[in-house]
Order: sequence, then C-alpha cells, then structure tokens
Amino acid sequence: MVQRLKTFFLLSLLTFFLLFMGNLVGGKVGLTIALVMAGLMNFIAYFFSDKIVLAMYGARELSPEEAPAVHRIIEELSASAGIPKPKVYLVPSPSPNAFATGRSPSHSAVAVTEGILRVLNERELRGVLAHELSHILNRDTLVQVVAATIAGAIMYLADMLRWGLFFFGGSRDNERDSGIGGIIGLIALAVLAPIAAFLVQMAISRSREYLADESGAKLCGDPLSLASALKKIAGLSQKVPLDANPATSHLFIVNPLSGSSILSLFSTHPPIEKRIERLYKMAGIPLDLA
Repeated sequence: MVQRLKTFFLLSLLTFFLLFMGNLVGGKVGLTIALVMAGLMNFIAYFFSDKIVLAMYGARELSPEEAPAVHRIIEELSASAGIPKPKVYLVPSPSPNAFATGRSPSHSAVAVTEGILRVLNERELRGVLAHELSHILNRDTLVQVVAATIAGAIMYLADMLRWGLFFFGGSRDNERDSGIGGIIGLIALAVLAPIAAFLVQMAISRSREYLADESGAKLCGDPLSLASALKKIAGLSQKVPLDANPATSHLFIVNPLSGSSILSLFSTHPPIEKRIERLYKMAGIPLDLA
C-alpha cells in the first residue's frame, strides 16, 4: 500500500509539473501539443515495446521441453496470481538476470538469461519468477508508460521554452515585462525541468521495484528465496556484466548497469541491500542476520 501511494504521489507531482510548464510555455495550446507528441510516441512503445525489447536482447521463446522447471513454476505462480501464463523467453547471456514485459497480463512475457538458470537453485528461481510475475500483475508496464508520457511531455515543453528564449528572449518587450532576472529564471527552468522529470520517473521505477519485491514474496510465500536470489545475482552480474541498453535497464530484476558509478537518485533500482533488508523484515528475521 505504501509503494502504491508513493507511486500515486509521484505521478501526481509529474502531472502538476506538466500543467505548470504547459501554462508557462504556451497555455493550453502548448500543453496539448506536448501531450499529443509524447502520447503518440508512448502509444507506439506501449503496444510494441515487448517485441522491441525481446528482439534487442536476441531472446527466443523457451519451450517446456527445454526448461520444464521454469514453465512449471510460472504456471503454478500464474494460477495463484489469477493471471494467464505469460510466454517464456531465453536471453543468450551468461550474466544472471531476468525481466518481464508486455502491456497487460494477457499480453505478457517473462525473459530469463542463460546465466540465471545456471546459478540459481529452484527455490531462488521461484522467488525471481514471482517478482517478475508481480510486475505483470501490478501492471508496471502501464505505470512506466504513463510516467514516460508525462516526463516526455515536460521535456518537449522545456525544449519549446529554450527555443522561445533563443529567438525572443533578448527582445525589449520580453526584457521590459520580465527583466533580466526573469529571463535567467526561465533559462534555469528550461534546463532543470527535464532533470526533475527524469528524477521523478526514476523514483517511480524504484517504487515499483519495491512493490514487486513485496508482491513477489507474498506470491511465492518465501521472502528469503528472493532475498537469496538478489544477493547472488547482484554479486555475479557485476563480474559478468550484461550488455544492456540504458533505456531498458529498469526492466531487469537487478540493474545491469549497477556496476557503474551512478548516484542512487539516477538509478532505476533501489539499493540491493535495502531490498534484501525489507525481505528479511517480511520473513520476521532480525535485521542483524540479513
């Protein structure tokens, strides 16, 4: 519930920021143009992103004969969650990781890497697959598309503001109405607005990861299985990195870019230590054992 409320608050913050920027740049007209452009791009991404992402990583559909344990676990967990069984894909990479994609529970897929099938035992794999199915159950793809649409519109408005200042910022009328301080403020807003939108978007992504951890742990009934898997994946994925596109890093259960020196504010995932700590709390185990 806490993570859902946090997501609602962050989406509301993005929406408020969008309305403010739209009114500042061009009133209702500027806001409408930005929303239409961002919405069109994300409409395409919403319906075709699963195919694009799977093709990007060279994933192929994994048959039940090739991985009976994976299919059995997903079938059992899907039945428990009350959703159709998603398609299962294999990513040809030795780096241990997994992700879920698709626009709805009835149009979804779970992808696992060759590496994760090698290093996890069945109990840990069950925790990971429960996490990924929770992303599908919680409709995180939809949430991310909404966030991306609003953030994209804010970035378009910021571009419009920058171009407007470039062509008209130095005019006498503008200087008389706003003053030099006002122009500087608009320039700062045009630069900082996309950064702020991006930070809020990343915060939404981290919130959904926490929610998927919590939902996944409840779905499989074993929080420690996911905690053990996260600890193992995080350590091995840094030794055997995945050649991932930064634009899709939020999809994976562990950030494939976590080996790079990026600040937590700019990360799509919460710190592994905090995720594990929360899972141990769910299991009722003292924190000093985590």
